Amino acid sequence: MFKKVINFFKKQSSFRYILLSFVVFIFLGSGLLMLPHCIKSGAKVTYLDSLFTSASAFCTTGLLTLDVGKSFTPLGQAFIAIFLQVGGLGITTIGAGLITAIRRSTSLKERNVIIEAFNVDDRKETLGLLKRIFVYTFTIEFVGACIALVSFAQHYKFGTAVWISVFHAISAFNNSGFDIFRGYANNIVAAEGAFSMQLFHNDFLLIFDTAAMAILGGLGFLVLSDILKRKGNPRKFTLHTKVVLLMTFAVLAVGTLLIQLTEFDRSGFWWSDSFFFSAMSTTSGFSTFDLSKLTNAAKLTMIIIMFIGASPGSTGGGIKTTTLFVMILGIRSMVRHKKPHVFHYSISQETIHKALVVFVLCFSVVVVSAFTISLIECTKDFKFIDILFESTGAFSTAGLSSGLIQNASLTAASKIILAMTMTVGRVGPLTVASFWHSNNEEDYTYAQGIIPVG
Repeated sequence: MFKKVINFFKKQSSFRYILLSFVVFIFLGSGLLMLPHCIKSGAKVTYLDSLFTSASAFCTTGLLTLDVGKSFTPLGQAFIAIFLQVGGLGITTIGAGLITAIRRSTSLKERNVIIEAFNVDDRKETLGLLKRIFVYTFTIEFVGACIALVSFAQHYKFGTAVWISVFHAISAFNNSGFDIFRGYANNIVAAEGAFSMQLFHNDFLLIFDTAAMAILGGLGFLVLSDILKRKGNPRKFTLHTKVVLLMTFAVLAVGTLLIQLTEFDRSGFWWSDSFFFSAMSTTSGFSTFDLSKLTNAAKLTMIIIMFIGASPGSTGGGIKTTTLFVMILGIRSMVRHKKPHVFHYSISQETIHKALVVFVLCFSVVVVSAFTISLIECTKDFKFIDILFESTGAFSTAGLSSGLIQNASLTAASKIILAMTMTVGRVGPLTVASFWHSNNEEDYTYAQGIIPVG
């Protein structure tokens, strides 16, 4: 039976392999979280809660139907931390890393899977990329955990503070937004109903440490590798690195400004909160403020940032910063009737077409998810902006929530829709769309037709 399963996976295309791997791991994870030693005494955890938590962890989203710290034991939390790490690095990356460690090499099929997972083109660089991915990940998480420990050690016993710091670093770098703060006794006087990093709203060291790890995770391993390889010299950066850095800075800056402008009259909402929310909206779900209390304008701003997301080859989701950049180039070239180019490089029409396809598919997923949930919950007094916020947060794997997912009246069907949206967002709409594609399909060429547009 086991051999049949292995052979089945071997016969699948790279796209199917990635999608099926995530689905299988999500269900395996849900089973592990239902073990008696993983659930705290007195905590009520249904299988749907377990399945949703597993999906959110492997998809590095952060949307949750329960409090992880209060519901799961340290063993359950450790399983979740592993899920986050596997989800952030990529199931295919972990598998290829283990294969490389054992065999010292990978097959062409395995390299193709890595190429599809990280959206890279150079097959020769896959082994070197694998090694750098693991080194960068554990180095950044170790440094981030050490800095976070300075803050957590002030509120928890040292052993507990170490564990929380490690969990927090894994969660932040992998852009997931999971936290276990309220699962342990501390000396913070927390407001009733406070969640995520609201407990540490005034801790600027922890806020900027968390934001830094999330931003680094969102830049992508290709960019981190290039920056170190070129010794930080911008003139020597690849086109991909230049575009990612430019767009990341632009999204963070514009997002910070717009969120502050929409919340400028709110007491206790600072520029640090605006920067933090702008950084977290790019696919990490921590928050220092109750999002349900934000203005609709602020929520819409964050929806747009979440939809854009992080960069290719990163731990984040969304349409990706490079996709938006290519679309802007395409629009500019069409308006000016010139060939698209940037940084002394021309951009192919194929790249622009792919960016448009990605945008349309991603937009369609969010719209279908929001529409379906609105239809299911039509008898309840839910605001559409909150439903759209939740759907976008799920698809982009940002995990920020306006409070809808924690609403006790939200039906199981809506939670399943959000779980499916998270999975599609993590593996990518193109991967899902290619699931039904057969390599045996015949390719026909038809006469060219003309359709007026615009």
